[in-house]
Parts: sequence; structure tokens; C-alpha cells
Amino acid sequence: MAKAIRTVKTIVKDISEPLAGIKVLVLEDEDQWDLPPFRPGAHIDLHLGKKLVRTYSLCNAPHENSRYVLGVKKEDLGRGGSRFIHEGLEVGGRIDVSLPRGGMDFDQENMNIFVAGGIGITPFVSAIRHMENQSRANYVLYWSSNGPASIPEMIRPAIDAGRVHISDTRHDPFPDYAAIVSAHGQHSKVFCCGPEPMLRAFEQAVSSWPTERVHIERFSIAKPDIAGSDDTFKVVLSRSGREAVVEPGANIVHMLEELDADISFSCEGGICGACRTPWIEGPPVHNDRVLTPAEREKDVIVCVAGCAGPRLVLDA
Repeated sequence: MAKAIRTVKTIVKDISEPLAGIKVLVLEDEDQWDLPPFRPGAHIDLHLGKKLVRTYSLCNAPHENSRYVLGVKKEDLGRGGSRFIHEGLEVGGRIDVSLPRGGMDFDQENMNIFVAGGIGITPFVSAIRHMENQSRANYVLYWSSNGPASIPEMIRPAIDAGRVHISDTRHDPFPDYAAIVSAHGQHSKVFCCGPEPMLRAFEQAVSSWPTERVHIERFSIAKPDIAGSDDTFKVVLSRSGREAVVEPGANIVHMLEELDADISFSCEGGICGACRTPWIEGPPVHNDRVLTPAEREKDVIVCVAGCAGPRLVLDA
């Protein structure tokens, strides 16, 4: 059986630094072909080196798929991906990237409220460029940063049209999320992306909202406590036949890497979806924040998975 395409090869066409500590990458196909299509607010995995896979939101709009544009903040205390991009990546370098996944579904009639913190603006840049391209004005962006805004020129038409509220929390009040969302009516749809403390405050502000009208993007998460791993189980790779015993508390990611599994890992916290894999036998215990109940019937986010049976057989 032919192996499904999971990555495409790109070349680094341009690197700029609009603000100290923020780099904007432009990736293109080596032969100038259009890149795989994507939805506004989608993200891709960058394969930066052996076992170094990191997930970033696309900043360009779907109609601009001759390239992928990403904004990356250097995180000195991160896990190494952003440091590699800032310190080791050069124009002309080659990077394998995953097929785009995820994205945002907008309310077609009512207001869409985007709330961003710092570099959490990136998925909304894609969304706003898409909506501006469609001449849609039923959105508003509230963007707060602990310092100057990083990539405002990428949404300049929206700023000039008065649809963007930018604040610098070094001297402006911290955003009142309850007031922001209530100002636009109960039929609005709200979206939020930013650092974890901000997301928790936002979730509290919209705790009474219907879940279908709330979309939260996380780009980092503390290592979760994995439920469903109290018993030993065996993880099996169906294509190679390789297997390993997963003891309670063991790191399944490390074990699968030792098995040389053809699975990419990025966040290792069940939020990015990079390691989504079909399962054959289990059933798995799902601990992710990615899959719907229907999707869990056939796929599992492996990095945070447990198993309710003696064997977790993966189609990998």
C-alpha cells in the first residue's frame, strides 16, 4: 500500500525580524508550485531536525498558498525550536513541513471577536487577511502585548479600517475580557490565542457561553496528568510489528521514538495534533484537546494516550 504523503519540502525564501525577538519566515515550494491548501488559522509542523518538530500557525490567507508565512517568537526557555529558527535557519535552507491542519470556522452573519495576546496574534493574521480578502467586516480584534505589537503591518488594512484595538500592557490596563465579549452581543463567536494565564482568564470570562461559540487556540501547555495509564499495556506498530511495554507513568513518546515509529511529535501535550494516528486495537484512552468524539472512534493523539485494554495497536 502506498504510503500517505505527510510532509512537503520547502525552501526558506525570506527571513525578516520586524521586532527584536520576532522573526517572520516565508517558505515556498522549491519549484514554485502552489503549496497544499489550508483554512484560515491553520497550522503546520516544521521538521527542523531529528526529533525536533515544532508547530506554528500560518499567518497568510488561504488564497496566498504559493507560500507559507509564519511568525516565530524566540523563547529562550523553550524546548529549542524557536532558538533553532532564530539562530540556525538561513535563507535558502530546506525544511520539510507537514500538511496544514486545523483552522477556524467563522460566524457568517454575527460578529467574530478575536482576542490575541503577544505572538498569539499569528492565527488571527491569517483569519483577518482572509476576511479582508472577502470584503467581510463582521469581526473585531483585541490585541494586547507586553510591549509594542509585533507584526501589525501584516494586518494594516484592518487597522486603518478601525477594526483592531491594540494595547500595550506596560502602560495600558489589562484587557477586561468579560466586558469585551459582552459588548458585541450574545450571538457573537469568540476566538482567543495567547499565553496560558491569559487563556485561563478568557475561559473564565466566557464560561457561560455555548461551547460552539468559543474557539481557543493553545500553543503551549503544561505536561498533563495522563488518565487511564494505571495499568501496563503494550503499544504495537502494525506495519513493522515492533512493540514495547508501556509501564504506568512511562513516557509513550520516548518509547515510540525508540521503536523508530513513523509518527511526528511536537507539543507532547495533546494540543497540536501532530501525532494523530489511526488506531486498530485498544481502545485508547484519549487525553487530548484536539479530536472530536467521532474522530476518536478511529484516531488517537498518541503523545497523551493511554489504553483501556492490554494492547494499543497503531496503524503506523
